[in-house]
Amino acid sequence: MKISKIFLYNEPSIPELKISELAEFIKNTFRVNVEIRKNIFLQASDINAEQIASCRIFNTKKSFEKHNPTKEEIDFERMTFTDTSKTENIVMYDGFEFQNIVNSLISNEESNLEQFHIVFTNKLTCTYDNNDYRYHGRAIICSNPTIISTTGIIEAPAKPRQYYLELMTKMTQGLNVDSIKKKYQGTYLEYHDERLSKIVEGYVMQAIFYYLTGEPFCELLECR
Repeated sequence: MKISKIFLYNEPSIPELKISELAEFIKNTFRVNVEIRKNIFLQASDINAEQIASCRIFNTKKSFEKHNPTKEEIDFERMTFTDTSKTENIVMYDGFEFQNIVNSLISNEESNLEQFHIVFTNKLTCTYDNNDYRYHGRAIICSNPTIISTTGIIEAPAKPRQYYLELMTKMTQGLNVDSIKKKYQGTYLEYHDERLSKIVEGYVMQAIFYYLTGEPFCELLECR
């Protein structure tokens, strides 16, 4: 299988993505045409807003159950189509359901094996793990289209074990936890972290590698 073109759909609320630089990186690495597009949800409908609201997760210990969204939840999703900076407390979405909705927004003419779509979103995508029977945040949902969650990149990876131990100690003592966060600053990604653009390059390579080979990871330790 050969990819003839890659489409990048921007997440405008995250300027640290540096989408133009990412496009150049892909061109230089894979020698493939790359087209940058605006947020894919600008073309979404009221029906899509309801669909997205219905894939919210409220019970992390049960596999996906379609949620019956409220009017307020649907209205919120509709607002984020034109202004993705509108956020609530972190909301979890079933990643596979979310990916299906995104897929429906891609035209039939561009929905084929040779055209690869990478969609960035600040929504937290999650998948249910049948090994421990709970949902986990995910940075990436590999498929075509691939979904890369900027919130997932921040929230999904575990922070250093000692960080959690010291944080819990401070919290149980009723002490301010800012000193702990400051102490471990730099050991994990934070929101609007300047390192995000380089991290995203790795996820994009993983997405393309998986699409072409069916393998989620490279065996080389030095591979990014």
